[in-house]
Amino acid sequence: MAAITLLDGSLKLSIFQEESDSEFEDNICLCFMEDCPEDEKIFKVDETSIYLTPEQAALIVLELNRVLGLYRGGSLPGSGKAQ
Repeated sequence: MAAITLLDGSLKLSIFQEESDSEFEDNICLCFMEDCPEDEKIFKVDETSIYLTPEQAALIVLELNRVLGLYRGGSLPGSGKAQ
């Protein structure tokens, strides 16, 4: 999958499984790459990687889906609200 472009293109997010780290539980990588002037950077370096376990990645997906449901005016299953 191609990188997700954020912040008007100055921040790119790539998400992938780090095959070379398959012996570790946290081998799902969120790789942030910044291409902007130093005074506009969020991170201190041009590339920052955060490694997640499958459970942590699933929790992020669940939370993003919850927020998307609210944004779209619906609700999550089991919340008692109509979608």
